[in-house]
Amino acid sequence: MKKNHPFHLVDMSPWPITGSIGVMTLTSGTVMMFQKTNFSLLLTGLMIIIMTMYQWWRDITRESTFQGLHTSQVTKMMKMGMIMFIISEILFFASFFWSFFHSSLVPTIEIGMNWPPKSITTFDPMQIPLLNTMILLSSGITITWAHHSILEKNHNQAIQSMFITITLGIYFSLLQGYEYYEAPFSIADSIYGSTFFMATGFHGLHVLIGTTFIIITMIRHIMFHFSNIHHFGFEAAAWYWHFVDLVWLFLYVSIYWWGN
Repeated sequence: MKKNHPFHLVDMSPWPITGSIGVMTLTSGTVMMFQKTNFSLLLTGLMIIIMTMYQWWRDITRESTFQGLHTSQVTKMMKMGMIMFIISEILFFASFFWSFFHSSLVPTIEIGMNWPPKSITTFDPMQIPLLNTMILLSSGITITWAHHSILEKNHNQAIQSMFITITLGIYFSLLQGYEYYEAPFSIADSIYGSTFFMATGFHGLHVLIGTTFIIITMIRHIMFHFSNIHHFGFEAAAWYWHFVDLVWLFLYVSIYWWGN
């Protein structure tokens, strides 16, 4: 069917409703896990979300790569959408920083008028947190290297640099998991524990999402889905990864270093 406009009017899709069902199941499963140590509903929700992600990503790849529906006008609007999404994520993290500075700049009598509270043994910012900072800064360099490789039509170097970025992202997540395992305090330990684990925990979740995003784009690049003039899928992943890097720098300076 011919159309007289450059926009993409998407077809009806079942994935928004299946994604909603998956999130609802995952949330209910999380409650069941905490209350009754029952993981079945949680795993079901995760399976639904993963299947929805796979099939939704598959459809978008078909629309952009094989059907040619992502025209220059559509790509422009997608870039605007990604920018707006990242701005909303900045505001999301701003709420955690607001909570942290609200409590740390003027400690209340309930926490002994001291920051961090006397009962809290904090992390040494010169150990794992500093290593994680170096890892994410290095990954920002490698993802930029990948972008320039795509622009220069250097297929192999783009794959290599994306693989290094993915490896660094996984390494960061493993180190953060180890840090949480060895943590001398929990999320229930005063406002310090709450703000620390909420802010760093959601950042860790964003690292996992960003790593997954780059894995998908690397697979697509291996399959020659990108060209030097049409690769917004990769650009979106790179923008998201730079956002994750920037948030971590603020987290490191404010929570690990200054807040220590």
